[in-house]
Amino acid sequence: SGNSAPGRPRLARAGEPGKWPRGDAVSTFIGDSTRGQCSLYVLDPVHGVERMEHRQPSHIEALRARVARLRPIAPGQHGGDVRRFGVAAIDARLPSGGLACGALHEAAGTGPETEHAATATLFVAGVMARCNGPVLWVLERADLFAPALANAGLPPGRVIFVEAGREALAAMEECLRERGVAGVVGETSQRVSLTASRRLQLAAETSGALGFLLRRSRQFDDPRLAENSAAVTRWRLTALPSAPPVPDAPDVPGLAAARWRLNLVRCRGGEPATWIVEAPDAQGHLRLVSDLSDRPAAADGRGATGRHLPDRLRA
Repeated sequence: SGNSAPGRPRLARAGEPGKWPRGDAVSTFIGDSTRGQCSLYVLDPVHGVERMEHRQPSHIEALRARVARLRPIAPGQHGGDVRRFGVAAIDARLPSGGLACGALHEAAGTGPETEHAATATLFVAGVMARCNGPVLWVLERADLFAPALANAGLPPGRVIFVEAGREALAAMEECLRERGVAGVVGETSQRVSLTASRRLQLAAETSGALGFLLRRSRQFDDPRLAENSAAVTRWRLTALPSAPPVPDAPDVPGLAAARWRLNLVRCRGGEPATWIVEAPDAQGHLRLVSDLSDRPAAADGRGATGRHLPDRLRA
């Protein structure tokens, strides 16, 4: 109350001023002005206030259990199902130990890759390759060379392609609500508002499917890609020079597996991180690159250019 003495707990009473509520004891959380923090008390109309210290942990644990039962399933925890990358350094950064199913994730390229999203497409295909079941892929326009997805472990026979034009977000939401679908990919070059991303997140929670929003834009490093989103994780990918085929000849253009800079720019419950990885193999698995011996050659402009993909998934 406003006239309580300094150093005493602030008690929220019901009923007439100065009287306790009738009936049994009432338990509640109230503030403690002596500590400046929240403490737990039991309000007893007979004995007054009894403070619950650590000597009574069973009461606190019982209340925590009740709160946990009332709490809805957290986004991305649908049945605890996750899709692991199989790379310990990456999985350890994700709170679920991998990409959570029943959640929305987002991927996009950087620089020139922002328009065609070839690298991001292969990254998402590698993730979907490890999902058991059909995959729905929503397109704004038919510019995807579907057989190339098999290079990342996702054969076209497992994919149902939906060309939705400007209604790609609405089509993706409907697909995410379909039970029995392992994953849904939605490509869009439109602005995705926070409300739209929340609708996609809720749809993914409904079915438990793994949702991936593939962002594209004709504007390099479009600032709209950095706007707030309900996506659980947000990834940015940059193509890097491939390794030289002969370690002793760093000037020879590289024909090895494509290398990417994989940026985890946002992770709910985690922290951003960056890795250098090789593109997915035929099973959809990434490989962490530990040998960067070609970096000096790339730095002076004489190194390999890697696989540049101006058109989506060519070569």
